[in-house]
Order: sequence, then C-alpha cells, then structure tokens
Amino acid sequence: MSTLRLGIVQTNSGIDPAANAAMLVAAIAKLSGEGAQLLLTPEMSGLLDRDRARIMTNVRSEADDVVLAAVCAAAAKHDVWVELGSLAIRADGDRLANRSFVIDAQGQIRARYDKIHLFDVDLPTGERHRESSTYRPGASAVTVETPWAKLGLTICYDLRFAGLFAALAGAGAQILTVPAAFTRPTGEAHWHALLRARAIETGSFVVAAAQTGTHADGRSTYGHSLVVDPWGSVLLDMGEAAGTAICDIDLEAVAETRARIPALAHARPFALDPA
Repeated sequence: MSTLRLGIVQTNSGIDPAANAAMLVAAIAKLSGEGAQLLLTPEMSGLLDRDRARIMTNVRSEADDVVLAAVCAAAAKHDVWVELGSLAIRADGDRLANRSFVIDAQGQIRARYDKIHLFDVDLPTGERHRESSTYRPGASAVTVETPWAKLGLTICYDLRFAGLFAALAGAGAQILTVPAAFTRPTGEAHWHALLRARAIETGSFVVAAAQTGTHADGRSTYGHSLVVDPWGSVLLDMGEAAGTAICDIDLEAVAETRARIPALAHARPFALDPA
C-alpha cells in the first residue's frame, strides 16, 4: 500500500509544558480518529520560550520530560506513529539539546535527532538571536524506517542547508521532515521557496509542521505548515491558524519523480579550483 495518511499539528506553544502536553495529547486523539497513521508536530512543541533563565528551570532530561511521556503514552493508546518535532532536553553542562523524536505505535522511541545548525544572528532591527548560547549542536544526520517509508529528520534552520537534505535522500529517505518555529519575516520571505526547493532537489516529500502566531514569550511565528510533494507541488498549507490537518500522500511519487529527474543518481564529486 503506497498511500500514507499524515496528521499535521500546527501549534501556538507556550511556556507551560503541562499545558502544551495536554494540547498535543488532544491533537493526537483527534487525528487518530480521522485515520492518521503518522502524526507530525512542530519544533519546540513542549516549551517555546526565549527567556533562558526560565527555560533552564522548566527543562528536564528525557526520563523526566512530561511532554515526551505524554506523547509516548498517547501514541500507544491510539496506535499511531508520532514525530515529535522537537523538545528542549537537558543534555550536558549548561546547554540543552533541541531534539526530535520518532515514536512508534507502541509508544517506543525509534529515533532521536539533535538539531545540527543553530541560528545565531544580529538583525538590522536590533533583534538578536543566539541559539548556541542555550543549545548545543547535534553532530549526526538521522534517518529512520517506518512501516511506510524512511524518514530523514531535520529541524527548522537546517532547512537552509541543502547538503543535509541531499545526504538524507541519498541515504534512502523518501520523506524529509522539517518541524519549525520560523519567524514571521523570514517565513514570509523564504519558507515556501525553501521547502519546495528541498523537495524538488531531492525528489522527496517534505513535511513541515510549524509553530504559529504570537506566543507567551512575545515572539511571533509564521505558521503555514506545509506538505510538499516530490515535484514541488504544495499539497497542504495550513495558513496561520493553530489546529490540525490531514494530508494523504502517495509514496510511489518518490520513485516516479526520481526516475524522471535522477539528480540524486547523477551527483558527482568535484574539486574547486582556487581563484
């Protein structure tokens, strides 16, 4: 069977992990009732907060994280797979991991991915982001087998690094996931173009569950959770409202598209001559 029913959760996560956990559990119940087989949630689904001191008081290890425990239990209860887009997880020293989890229908963690590329920037508006002051970067790209297809895992800012997506697709991933909390200005300028480009370049489905709206910590995110097919067509755009959506995808489109444009097979190593 080549059809997979995706359930997408678009959230306006806040600074209370227990409230965020309850919202995710309700979304899993709703989407499973609509026949979703694989559910996907945004980056920082359990806690979205730019106050570093407050983050450090709320973040827990995997073993003690209430959101992870709640989602694992809900996945098992409703017999669905869940990609929990990411959580802030206490890792080592004074920095955290921005970690994605793939959870199977028995509530077991099948894969973990720590965000590789961290967003550090000073904007002309005076806004300053230093993700690396709170989070440590991951070091490994991750794929994971599911009953339907192999997933390649990325998180948010990773979207700007085409080489990561090429590597995941080259390793056999047919669905590339991009849970995100894109800011409104960068989302308006680049979100759709980048996601469509990554799908076209790799001949893969790209699924991006996103944060949306104005959050309790004061930031604003773009929303527009997308599902893009291997030809670059947008199959689902959730706009800016928080909520859930269903999207059916035909996985045979991956092989068909890669046969029509075999760019992955044609990639060649090359040298760059010095100027």
